[in-house]
Amino acid sequence: MTGTVRRAGAFAAVGTLAVAVPAATGFRSLELATVAAIAPFVLVAALGVTVIGQDSRLFDLFARPGDYEDGKLYGLAAFSLAAAGLALLAVRFSLPVPVFVGVVVVVAYGNLGQRLAYTVRSDEVVATAGFVLVGFVAGVAGQVLGTRIQAAVGEGAAAVDMPLVLFLAASGAFVAALLRSVLFERDDPLVMLTVGLLLWLFFELDPSVTAQRVVIALAVTVLLGYLSYALDTASLPGMLTGVLLSFLTIVLGGFGWFAMLISFFALGGLSTKFRYEEKLDRGIAEENEGARGSGNVLANSIVALFAVVAAAASPSHIAVDPLLFFYAFAGAVAAAMTDTFSSEFGGLYDNPRLITTLKPVEPGTDGGVTWQGVAAGAVGAGIIAGIAALTQDISTVGSGVILLCGLVGMTVDSLLGATVEGSVVGNQGVNMLATLAAALTGAGVVLAVGLL
Repeated sequence: MTGTVRRAGAFAAVGTLAVAVPAATGFRSLELATVAAIAPFVLVAALGVTVIGQDSRLFDLFARPGDYEDGKLYGLAAFSLAAAGLALLAVRFSLPVPVFVGVVVVVAYGNLGQRLAYTVRSDEVVATAGFVLVGFVAGVAGQVLGTRIQAAVGEGAAAVDMPLVLFLAASGAFVAALLRSVLFERDDPLVMLTVGLLLWLFFELDPSVTAQRVVIALAVTVLLGYLSYALDTASLPGMLTGVLLSFLTIVLGGFGWFAMLISFFALGGLSTKFRYEEKLDRGIAEENEGARGSGNVLANSIVALFAVVAAAASPSHIAVDPLLFFYAFAGAVAAAMTDTFSSEFGGLYDNPRLITTLKPVEPGTDGGVTWQGVAAGAVGAGIIAGIAALTQDISTVGSGVILLCGLVGMTVDSLLGATVEGSVVGNQGVNMLATLAAALTGAGVVLAVGLL
């Protein structure tokens, strides 16, 4: 067993202390319950920085490379204090205790799964799969065990909402894996706190999910995520971002919503690869051989993700018709597809003109457009509008609104590219603002023409 596996196992053992928190809620005094919940983690943190010396076996077991410089187990202390912070939220505030347990073990055991996977095959994708798989299983087990323990001390319901448990465990595993892929792996405290707050939000939404939909969503998104990585249309962080967004879209939105999103991911990725060598020669090709990173995927999809979550929160938490958020979602995806098609296909043609002055510019100039690119963008928006019409109960006018959103997004992207890109915002910021403009257009037009 390698040192990294032993260290991961030791941190997993510390994470297992989370199962004591449900029992602590059985104390009648809130103060005693709080002390009992956070004391194990605070004690571990204190031992790491004050008692455990650098010459002991325990130090070598828990030490990360940076800990040797000062002779203190700062990594262990940070991990434990992050868990203590979440435990405090669980006991004193409304973070569900079983969800707290699930979050801690997702991160702790997911790390162990990643290290074990590395011993089988030294491959980044395999290691990440190990993190997600083991973290997911641990998250399910932690939530179930936390519910049972809390019920045994008379502080919670004995029934386990298994579809919700599966949804939260999968979301937590995906988010944690994504954050670890874009941060340093030793930033587990930040990962744990972020996942905890996000799953708290999802729990409060009280989404109507079924176990069947969650399982199907897992199977579909993991398969498509692997294909995107294998075909080099996305980097590992980009693939994880797409998987997470697709999973949430299926579970919270539905398969019709997902059909639009996956069409953008698939066709957008393929359009980037189209005549890639020629784009390289023209200086307009995407970096990393066209493999989209997490920033690019998020910039094009974050507005759509907010629309999905908002739809799940309405009308129970937001007094708005969910259909309004559907048009915002479809409009944002149409804009992302339109912008991608217009730039990837339009950039292959000569004589682009700056959208603000119509003067000829060099290919690849921000804000430069060609009629071929505009036509390709219109086709992209039409694809999303057509998918929406086939999968959702919307009128011809509704499809036209989505088409309009795509064209608005493409225009806004070009206008921002010609005016503020590079000096005020970057390319990813422009993409996000364009999808936001399209989403607002969809919502505004739907309200104006009375489609709700």
